Amino acid sequence: MAERSQTAPEAGNDTGNEDAIGGNVNKYIVLPNGYSGQPKKGHLTFDACFESGNLGRVEQVSDFEYDLFIRPDTCNPRFRVWFNFTVENVKELQVTSAGLSKSLILSMICSLGRTPVIHASESGSTLLLKM
Repeated sequence: MAERSQTAPEAGNDTGNEDAIGGNVNKYIVLPNGYSGQPKKGHLTFDACFESGNLGRVEQVSDFEYDLFIRPDTCNPRFRVWFNFTVENVKELQVTSAGLSKSLILSMICSLGRTPVIHASESGSTLLLKM
Protein backbone atom coordinates (compact mmCIF):
# COMPACT_ATOMS: atom_id res chain seq x y z
CA MET A 1 0.00 0.00 0.00
CA ALA A 2 1.27 3.46 -0.80
CA GLU A 3 2.29 5.58 2.13
CA ARG A 4 -0.06 8.41 3.03
CA SER A 5 0.86 11.10 5.49
CA GLN A 6 -0.27 14.39 6.88
CA THR A 7 2.05 16.89 8.45
CA ALA A 8 1.10 19.95 10.39
CA PRO A 9 2.39 23.19 8.83
CA GLU A 10 6.02 23.92 9.63
CA ALA A 11 6.61 26.76 12.06
CA GLY A 12 9.52 28.71 13.42
CA ASN A 13 13.09 28.31 12.15
CA ASP A 14 12.97 24.55 11.61
CA THR A 15 12.45 24.96 7.85
CA GLY A 16 14.70 22.66 5.85
CA ASN A 17 15.12 20.15 8.66
CA GLU A 18 13.41 16.89 7.64
CA ASP A 19 12.97 15.92 11.31
CA ALA A 20 11.23 19.20 12.10
CA ILE A 21 7.60 18.98 13.05
CA GLY A 22 5.99 22.40 13.42
CA GLY A 23 2.38 22.44 14.55
CA ASN A 24 -0.13 19.81 15.53
CA VAL A 25 -2.25 17.49 13.42
CA ASN A 26 -5.71 19.08 13.13
CA LYS A 27 -8.65 16.67 12.61
CA TYR A 28 -6.70 14.59 10.06
CA ILE A 29 -9.02 11.95 8.57
CA VAL A 30 -7.33 8.82 7.21
CA LEU A 31 -9.17 7.47 4.17
CA PRO A 32 -8.30 4.33 2.16
CA ASN A 33 -6.53 4.88 -1.17
CA GLY A 34 -9.04 5.53 -3.94
CA TYR A 35 -11.90 6.21 -1.52
CA SER A 36 -14.05 9.26 -2.12
CA GLY A 37 -17.01 10.45 -0.14
CA GLN A 38 -17.80 11.01 3.50
CA PRO A 39 -15.71 9.16 6.08
CA LYS A 40 -17.32 5.99 7.39
CA LYS A 41 -17.01 4.46 10.85
CA GLY A 42 -13.50 3.04 11.06
CA HIS A 43 -11.85 5.82 9.02
CA LEU A 44 -9.77 7.25 11.86
CA THR A 45 -9.53 10.94 12.70
CA PHE A 46 -6.34 12.03 14.49
CA ASP A 47 -6.32 15.35 16.34
CA ALA A 48 -3.87 17.19 18.59
CA CYS A 49 -5.03 20.78 18.12
CA PHE A 50 -5.69 21.46 21.78
CA GLU A 51 -3.76 22.52 24.86
CA SER A 52 -0.92 20.01 25.48
CA GLY A 53 -1.54 18.11 22.21
CA ASN A 54 1.72 17.17 20.50
CA LEU A 55 1.05 14.88 17.52
CA GLY A 56 2.93 16.45 14.61
CA ARG A 57 2.53 13.94 11.77
CA VAL A 58 0.64 10.78 10.84
CA GLU A 59 1.77 8.29 8.18
CA GLN A 60 -0.44 5.40 7.12
CA VAL A 61 1.63 2.22 6.74
CA SER A 62 -1.21 -0.20 5.94
CA ASP A 63 -4.98 -0.36 6.36
CA PHE A 64 -4.82 -0.48 10.17
CA GLU A 65 -1.24 0.53 10.92
CA TYR A 66 0.12 4.05 11.36
CA ASP A 67 3.38 5.74 12.26
CA LEU A 68 2.83 8.68 14.60
CA PHE A 69 5.42 11.43 14.97
CA ILE A 70 5.42 13.33 18.25
CA ARG A 71 6.53 16.97 18.35
CA PRO A 72 9.52 17.72 20.59
CA ASP A 73 8.99 19.10 24.08
CA THR A 74 8.87 22.89 24.15
CA CYS A 75 11.57 23.37 26.79
CA ASN A 76 13.84 20.59 25.55
CA PRO A 77 13.62 19.97 21.78
CA ARG A 78 15.96 16.95 21.98
CA PHE A 79 13.38 14.86 23.84
CA ARG A 80 9.88 13.55 23.30
CA VAL A 81 8.91 12.17 26.71
CA TRP A 82 5.11 12.32 26.58
CA PHE A 83 2.29 12.30 24.04
CA ASN A 84 -1.26 13.60 23.97
CA PHE A 85 -3.66 13.28 21.03
CA THR A 86 -7.10 11.91 20.22
CA VAL A 87 -8.28 9.25 17.78
CA GLU A 88 -11.95 9.40 16.82
CA ASN A 89 -14.39 7.59 14.55
CA VAL A 90 -13.24 4.14 15.64
CA LYS A 91 -15.41 1.20 14.61
CA GLU A 92 -16.53 -1.18 17.35
CA LEU A 93 -13.99 -4.03 17.81
CA GLN A 94 -11.52 -2.28 15.47
CA VAL A 95 -7.87 -3.15 16.19
CA THR A 96 -5.34 -0.52 15.14
CA SER A 97 -1.56 -0.50 15.49
CA ALA A 98 0.39 2.73 15.91
CA GLY A 99 4.13 3.23 16.18
CA LEU A 100 5.45 6.27 18.05
CA SER A 101 8.50 7.48 16.17
CA LYS A 102 11.39 9.41 17.69
CA SER A 103 10.27 8.71 21.24
CA LEU A 104 13.52 7.46 22.78
CA ILE A 105 12.58 8.10 26.39
CA LEU A 106 9.24 6.30 25.95
CA SER A 107 11.08 3.36 24.40
CA MET A 108 13.38 3.22 27.39
CA ILE A 109 10.47 3.42 29.84
CA CYS A 110 8.64 0.61 28.05
CA SER A 111 11.78 -1.54 28.08
CA LEU A 112 11.67 -1.28 31.88
CA GLY A 113 8.25 -2.93 31.89
CA ARG A 114 6.11 0.18 32.12
CA THR A 115 3.33 0.98 29.66
CA PRO A 116 1.76 4.21 28.39
CA VAL A 117 -1.65 5.29 29.63
CA ILE A 118 -4.39 4.88 27.03
CA HIS A 119 -7.98 5.92 27.61
CA ALA A 120 -10.51 4.32 25.26
CA SER A 121 -14.03 5.66 25.50
CA GLU A 122 -15.47 3.42 22.79
CA SER A 123 -15.90 -0.15 23.97
CA GLY A 124 -14.28 -2.99 22.12
CA SER A 125 -11.74 -0.97 20.12
CA THR A 126 -8.03 -1.52 20.66
CA LEU A 127 -5.02 0.69 19.92
CA LEU A 128 -1.72 -1.21 20.08
CA LEU A 129 1.21 1.16 20.65
CA LYS A 130 4.65 0.13 19.38
CA MET A 131 7.73 1.95 20.64
